[in-house]
Amino acid sequence: MEEEQMKEGLSGQALIEKNKKVKKEINRLKKVFKELSKNKKKIAERLIENAGFMSVTLEDLKKDIIKYGVKETYVNGKDQFGFKESIESKTYNTMIKNYMNIIKQLNDMMPEQKKINEDDEFDKFNDLA
Repeated sequence: MEEEQMKEGLSGQALIEKNKKVKKEINRLKKVFKELSKNKKKIAERLIENAGFMSVTLEDLKKDIIKYGVKETYVNGKDQFGFKESIESKTYNTMIKNYMNIIKQLNDMMPEQKKINEDDEFDKFNDLA
């Protein structure tokens, strides 16, 4: 049963918890970027929603990578096998670039004196701050 749930996606409770985390992260980002003008806030809304989702998803992927590593085995026929980069690792690497791009776009919309330090946000995301 658990294997079937993994193939189908998150269980009901796990999905509810993830959505709560995403909403919390979206609210945190809205506070960070509250200094945006009214017009820019409308543009930034989707970016903030995507960044919130990505942030939570990146955390989940990071946990999987820590647990399972960055490579997985593959089998191509009877005697062909080896290792390849895991799907979690590929997804993480792509998503972290997109996340950082969104944060940069949002930061570029901020008034000059209110811009956040991108390195600080990256460190905070990675629990380094």
